[in-house]
Amino acid sequence: MGNRLTQIATRTGDAGTTGLGDNQRVSKNNLRIHAMGDVDELNSQIGVLLCEEMPGDVRALLVEVQHELFNLGGELSIPGFELLKPAAVLALDEALAHFNGQLPKLAEFILPAGTRAASLAHVCRTVARRAERMVVALNEQEKINDSPRQYLNRLSDLMFVLARVLNRMDGGDDVYWKSERMKRGED
Repeated sequence: MGNRLTQIATRTGDAGTTGLGDNQRVSKNNLRIHAMGDVDELNSQIGVLLCEEMPGDVRALLVEVQHELFNLGGELSIPGFELLKPAAVLALDEALAHFNGQLPKLAEFILPAGTRAASLAHVCRTVARRAERMVVALNEQEKINDSPRQYLNRLSDLMFVLARVLNRMDGGDDVYWKSERMKRGED
C-alpha cells in the first residue's frame, strides 16, 4: 500500500462535514461518524493500556485487537463494505474462554479498580460498550453487518476478564463492591 495520507490538514471539514471511504460527505454529527469515533477512541485507549506491564499473551491479544478495531473502523467508513470478518468474533470467543478459565468464579460484584492496568482495561470496557451502543443505533438507521456489533460486545466482555487477569498479575485480586446490605450482614 502506498502513501495514503499526504496531507493531514485538508480544511475540507471546516464546514462541519467529513468524507467517508466511498467519497460521500456527511455531517460530523452523523451516527456513522459517532460510531467511527467511538471505535477510534477505544483503539486509542487500548494503546494507552498497552503502555502498562502485562503478560505477553495479553499484550499479543491486545495488539491483534487493535488491528481488528482498525478493520472495524474501516468497515464503518465505507457503507456496505466488509472488513471485519466473523473469524475475528470467534477469536474473541476463544480468548474469553481461555482467560476466563484461569479466573476464580465471581460471587460478588467488582469495582472498576485495582491496578492501573486493570483500571485502564475497565475504561476500555466502558468505551467498547459505548461504541457498541452507537453501532446498534447506526444499524437501526441503516443496515450494517453483524460482525461489528458482535465484536464490540465480545470485546467489552473480554476487557472485563482481562481487567481481572491484570489485577492478579502480581498476586493481587479484584476490588469487591461492599453494598450496604453486605455491610449489615444481610443475605
